[in-house]
Amino acid sequence: MKHLEDYREIVGDNVITEIYRKARKLYGRHIVHINSTFMGGGVAEMLLSIAPLMNYIGLNADWVTFHGNQDFFTLTKKIHNALQGDRIHWTKNKVNLYLNTNRNFSIYTHLGENYDLVIIHDPQPLPLIRFYKKVQPWVWRCHVDLSHPNETVWNFLKNFILRYDLVIVSNEKYKNDIPIKYKIIHPA
Repeated sequence: MKHLEDYREIVGDNVITEIYRKARKLYGRHIVHINSTFMGGGVAEMLLSIAPLMNYIGLNADWVTFHGNQDFFTLTKKIHNALQGDRIHWTKNKVNLYLNTNRNFSIYTHLGENYDLVIIHDPQPLPLIRFYKKVQPWVWRCHVDLSHPNETVWNFLKNFILRYDLVIVSNEKYKNDIPIKYKIIHPA
């Protein structure tokens, strides 16, 4: 496992010092990352590094993976592609599968007052915010290009996005018409 000091030769002393300085303000804060898989894919690769590094600098970072059946993950792959412009046959059954899987996950996963910040990665767990009493900031970290989304899917998802405090995208061109405050953070 990498430690922050392992990156000193790559990024330099000033960057490492600045990270420690900023981390002092957040010391002991409890953060949870939620994504769809522990292995495979860019988000999992990123979280394999970032979660331990957050813990190393004094935050309490948890990483929870989303649970769903194969039909759910097949659907969310189509949603992922639709966010990048692909067509999708959007039906009431698909909406129900998407929402019910998120609701079921929320029943078994406590995200209450134990966390100071909830970070949701990509569209699979995006509706989770609907099923919790929001007592802390929620951030949606979108790792896909939103510049030309399928309008039907985008309009549906915006209902959830509006509940978030912040959206993070990796490129200014990817933001589309995000209806709330957003930040650009380049990939890890």
